[in-house]
Amino acid sequence: MTATLLSACPPLREAFVRCRYDADALLDALGDAGHAALGRSEPVPVRIACRSHGDLGVLIRMFLLVDDIAEADAASALAPLSVDDAIAASILVRSGPGLVRASVDIRPLDTGTGTRWVVSDLDGSMRPAPTASDHVLGVGQASLSLLRGTPTTPVGSVLDVGTGCGVQAVHAAGYAGSVTATDISERSMLLAAATMALNQLDAELIRGSWFEPVTGRTFDRIVANPPFVVGLGTVSHSYRDSGLDLDGASKLMIENAPAHLNPGGTAVILASWVHVEGEDWRARVASWLPDHGVDAWILQRDVADPALYVGTWMRDGGVDPRDDAGAAQATAWLEHFAAADVTGIGFGFVYLRRTDLPTDVLAEDLRHAFEDPLGNEAIDYFARLQWLRENDPSDSIFELDISTALERVYLPGAEGWEREVTRVHRGNGPNWQHEIDELGATLLSGLSPGGLRLNELIELLAAANDLDVDELSISATELVVGLVRHGLVRPAGIRIPVPSPDTFSATSQDK
Repeated sequence: MTATLLSACPPLREAFVRCRYDADALLDALGDAGHAALGRSEPVPVRIACRSHGDLGVLIRMFLLVDDIAEADAASALAPLSVDDAIAASILVRSGPGLVRASVDIRPLDTGTGTRWVVSDLDGSMRPAPTASDHVLGVGQASLSLLRGTPTTPVGSVLDVGTGCGVQAVHAAGYAGSVTATDISERSMLLAAATMALNQLDAELIRGSWFEPVTGRTFDRIVANPPFVVGLGTVSHSYRDSGLDLDGASKLMIENAPAHLNPGGTAVILASWVHVEGEDWRARVASWLPDHGVDAWILQRDVADPALYVGTWMRDGGVDPRDDAGAAQATAWLEHFAAADVTGIGFGFVYLRRTDLPTDVLAEDLRHAFEDPLGNEAIDYFARLQWLRENDPSDSIFELDISTALERVYLPGAEGWEREVTRVHRGNGPNWQHEIDELGATLLSGLSPGGLRLNELIELLAAANDLDVDELSISATELVVGLVRHGLVRPAGIRIPVPSPDTFSATSQDK
């Protein structure tokens, strides 16, 4: 089957190019309303929009709506790939007299380097179907989050752990000299190979568990969307279940990734961790890292209630929590959480950089909304951290980043407006906010290129306010260091460039 599917990719690509089955044409054909309906799994507006778009409309209905298609229409849209060859390659199946239907999902994705096509299993959003144990997930919200969260600065080599359909490997091919992708699933290897072939891209695909296929090897960057569902340590679906108890999959990834990085190499991992009664989640995740050789930036994007978490993932696996079998599974899952004192499940990004220095860890919440892709911000963060390590902040000149704004919030009081809070806000990237006092605002107003060093500003501020200069120096330096880490304040005259953010255009699957 592998050779047949791969041999079908060149003529299938030719058909896609001829019909302009690409991300831009898809948006143009469907319009905003049709594209939004597609995202909501509402096929009728999409079908109506497809009527006037000939072969392109047929391909949209075939691969995104999983409609039954007249064989003659399919033959026209897929040419030069014949319908018989598409069936032999398990791209189509016969669904009735003179009708065919897609048996895989193939959708266009543009990550800023042109359209790529991603091959995965059908997700059941348009035509309900059971989710097989070896189901290969496509372009879903998690994979899109990882795409936006992955740095695209050029590197020599990338390792994609748990590649699935190969979407991260396809993305990596745009900024890496070589790409290696692993997965334990035989079907993942097949569909990832088809994804790479369809896009005329090369990748080393190795089947195996976790880092076992690359034992002893190191890479410039690691990306991973592993099966990180926090559960009972069992496996019902390979794309989400690791077989490790609770957050053991994320622990394994975070513990082992540094050993597979070249010096200065970076990793970005989607991960989950449990919140345990009486335990700080940040300390839990930090404990998975060695004491030496790693810089870590850990960002918690969300925390789910255990009951909501269990219900969501049961429905994802096609289990109805209302029937007896589903109720039994939910009971076992929630009782397991209760026995481990789990109060919530956190989810987010883990960025790692290999160094030869003592480990530095910053774990923090990033639950507010932001628009800019996060990936290249991580490279900027590590560059700012390196500057702080190599320089004495108190003896340095700083300036405010151009995106930094000072905000004062006033609320009605007994005698009119009363100031409630003063803060500085970064207007791009992760949109960080820091509450400060008026003394801090005065200090920041004095930062300018060619101006005074931080220790000189602190001395002036202490004298003007009759404060102890040593005590003020401790708090003021701590403030500035925190703002440097978050990019609101930068060393004067030193611009740490962040490449232009990628633009993403994709039709995502629900899961």
